[in-house]
Amino acid sequence: MTTCSSSVDDRMSQSTWATRLTKAFYQDDQQAKFRKLQVEVDSLLEHLQSLKQQRIAATEVEE
Repeated sequence: MTTCSSSVDDRMSQSTWATRLTKAFYQDDQQAKFRKLQVEVDSLLEHLQSLKQQRIAATEVEE
């Protein structure tokens, strides 16, 4: 389970880095689009991690 939390932490670090990088290269409207996509990706990643945890829990119950 620590792997999931470290993945989220790594993703947050990557998100912060990506946000700073895009400010240097993209105009405001492009930054807004990028932020929306970034939020969507983060949400999907969290959902996938939740599903993975549920699958692990279900497997442990079956054993």
